[in-house]
Amino acid sequence: MSQGNHHSHTHRNLAITIVLNVVITAAQIAGGLISGSLALISDAIHNLSDGIAVFLAYLANVISQKERTAQSTFGYKRAEILAAFINALVLIAVSFYLMVEAVKRFFQPQEVDFMWMLILGLVGLIANTFSVLILHRDQHDNLNVKAAYLHLMGDALTSLAVILGALFIWLWNWYWIDPAVTLLISFYLLFHTISLLKESTGILMQFAPTSIHIDEIETQLNAIEGITRVYHIHVWRLTDQTIHFEAHVELTGDIRLSQTQPIVEQVNDLLRKEYGINHVTLQFEYDCRLDHDCGRKY
Repeated sequence: MSQGNHHSHTHRNLAITIVLNVVITAAQIAGGLISGSLALISDAIHNLSDGIAVFLAYLANVISQKERTAQSTFGYKRAEILAAFINALVLIAVSFYLMVEAVKRFFQPQEVDFMWMLILGLVGLIANTFSVLILHRDQHDNLNVKAAYLHLMGDALTSLAVILGALFIWLWNWYWIDPAVTLLISFYLLFHTISLLKESTGILMQFAPTSIHIDEIETQLNAIEGITRVYHIHVWRLTDQTIHFEAHVELTGDIRLSQTQPIVEQVNDLLRKEYGINHVTLQFEYDCRLDHDCGRKY
């Protein structure tokens, strides 16, 4: 499959999952209000959050094809990070709201129509399973699609939890199971949302990835022949896939610019293979105080 056809295939599959999520969310909110099931409403909100995640993945595929401009020199790659940050804040607030409502239900139980829970839980499970299947192949080639894929897997599991809750109400009239399922879904949503908030905040604040230790990089680069020291090191993520590195490199000798090429290749090779850094900027320097002929050789 060509690159253009692959993108079209991915866009189509993501668009299908977006439509499915919108339909499921609307149906579950309506069913939750009619049946009185807080679990259905919380699952609907979970589906909505994951629908947003899928939509962001869709936008990311579109934006990745857009060329940079004179003003947007980095392009529009961080639009999805900013959206993820805003969505995470909203979803954390929603999770806490659902928890408070669930606790209230424990002390003031309400009768729930299990049939609505069961039917719409089944609809959600079938639709989310279908979405997972159509994204299964694409998730191996694209991190954004993989994130959407994992969100939809979570949706399928929460729909299964709603079905089990409906069965418990039907068989044993355990109405407390509805707020219990709501709490489980809320905790699950909160757990994953906090990690999303932490990651998006780290990228927006230009933090180095947690897997990268600056002191280790400095030691390895200082060991390269021709380098006296490396300092003013900065490492940050532009997106979840792109890591940038910049540093001042002091050389052992006053050499021509062309003679720095082997050093550049060694630095790039080390950073790419050891740390996954794919964008490197180096400023070469030489301490003229150590050489009285500095600047007059050429």
